[in-house]
Amino acid sequence: MQKHSKVAVPKHNSREACLSAATAIRHQNARMSLKRHVGPPPVASSNTGVLGRPNNSLILTNKIPTVTPGYDNEKHYGTRNSSTVSINQSKFLRPDMVDVPAQQAAGSTLPLVLTRKKGGGDDTEDVNYNPFEHRKIEHPTSDVETFVHLLKGSLGSGILAMPMAFLNAGLWFGLVATFLVGAVCTYCVHILVKCAHILCRRRKIPMMGFADVAEQAFLDGPTSLQRWSRFIRFIVNCFLVIDLIGCCCIYLVFVGTNVKQVVDFYTQESELSIRLWIVIVTCPLLFMCLIRNLKFLAPFSMVANLLMFVGIIITFTYIFTDLPSTEGRVGIADVTQWPLFFGTVIFALEGIGVVMSLENDMKNPAHFIGCPSVLNLGMGVVVSLYTLVGFFGYLKYGAETKGSITLNLPVEDKLAQSVKLMIAIAIFFTFTLQFYVPISIIWKGIQHKIAPEKQNMTEYGIRILLVLLCGAIAVALPNLGPFISLIGAVCLSTLGMIVPSIIELAVYYEDPGYGRGKWRLWKNAFLIAFGFIGFFTGTYVSILEFHDEFNGSH
Repeated sequence: MQKHSKVAVPKHNSREACLSAATAIRHQNARMSLKRHVGPPPVASSNTGVLGRPNNSLILTNKIPTVTPGYDNEKHYGTRNSSTVSINQSKFLRPDMVDVPAQQAAGSTLPLVLTRKKGGGDDTEDVNYNPFEHRKIEHPTSDVETFVHLLKGSLGSGILAMPMAFLNAGLWFGLVATFLVGAVCTYCVHILVKCAHILCRRRKIPMMGFADVAEQAFLDGPTSLQRWSRFIRFIVNCFLVIDLIGCCCIYLVFVGTNVKQVVDFYTQESELSIRLWIVIVTCPLLFMCLIRNLKFLAPFSMVANLLMFVGIIITFTYIFTDLPSTEGRVGIADVTQWPLFFGTVIFALEGIGVVMSLENDMKNPAHFIGCPSVLNLGMGVVVSLYTLVGFFGYLKYGAETKGSITLNLPVEDKLAQSVKLMIAIAIFFTFTLQFYVPISIIWKGIQHKIAPEKQNMTEYGIRILLVLLCGAIAVALPNLGPFISLIGAVCLSTLGMIVPSIIELAVYYEDPGYGRGKWRLWKNAFLIAFGFIGFFTGTYVSILEFHDEFNGSH
């Protein structure tokens, strides 16, 4: 037999050869372990690797996959990018995302490392890490400023629809139910912010947006939820977009209806339909919504706030003049009308989209939740004002209450006409600000798929198409009442109740658990069920209302 010749290996290369062989073995073991624990093989990545040990098990060091929007794979930096966060905000380093391989499965990002187990080790919540100390914000807001922003974000056009909500609930049932729904909404915001603080400490991340919290909570939850982490992020952003687009449609209907009522009073011979007025209002918005910089929209915001404030104050003077007795009003409305009440109140009260942005910008974020806290005081004022307007607005106009309380003001009174025009102009200017958020979410999701030289024209085209879509929906559904209820039932019951409850269940899954008797599980199950009931019943009743309207029986 022929003898094999021996090849001499230099001594200085023996260590490299051993390390190379050991690395190859570890990678092979890692791939075998991934087949057992994760499922299908991962997609190869040029700048990622798999952590391992010689005992054929994957380890979990500080390479836990964490999430943040706007993450840059090349520079390993991320920026805060919640759906309602403004531009020009500080960046923070994200070294924990480096060298973490991930695969796409079922539309989700699955970590190719072991997930957090009981006992925690280095992956448990770090009580010594204070995320608030690591936030780098140029101009942090004080507690008072955050309180004012919370009021501004929650006190919108929904306050004008509260009398209609009481019409669908009854005077006394609406009074009690509005406070109850307000308390539930506020508690769900508490859940969201508290879970965000827990996840920030676990992952050593300074701040998170709404979609970030949802995605990271699923990654921290049971194995069955981890594969849906990217999906829940997609769902949150989708519902935020649908909610805000729906609000833009409602704004078009609101402006068109109020302008039509005033103009028709002076031009009784040639009345234009409400649908034609919506088209007229949409045309100038096609040009205004091409503004891409929030700085140039700031003057419109200031004018809108001033006009809205003056208009609501004057509206109050009409409401509180010559109030009738409560005996002539329905105390408890028919149960079939309650879903419309629920959807309207949720639409009016829910400020879930701005919550994480406000908390992220605070100088003392710990003051946002607790007792007392900025959130409790702010939502207390909001719920009280909405209840006040709803109760006395329905008491004033009774069965004649319309979708917006401004539509009940006397047409022949010039002061009332000025109120309608002021609020209509305020809502018109608010459209551009409300429109900025959904277009930002949509554009950042598709921007990387478009060639750089075509991005400007493509973005302008998407903006125009989105405004036209809002106008088309408003023309098709020009009834404010069911429209407001539909948006509240579909979007805000999901974002305001169902998603925060699921997030808490995922975050508390292993540490610290669901508590004695699993009370957190039962509590969140109740909130989820309540949200789903509102979702389906509100949607069903709103669709019936639209069906009756199209058939001419509304």
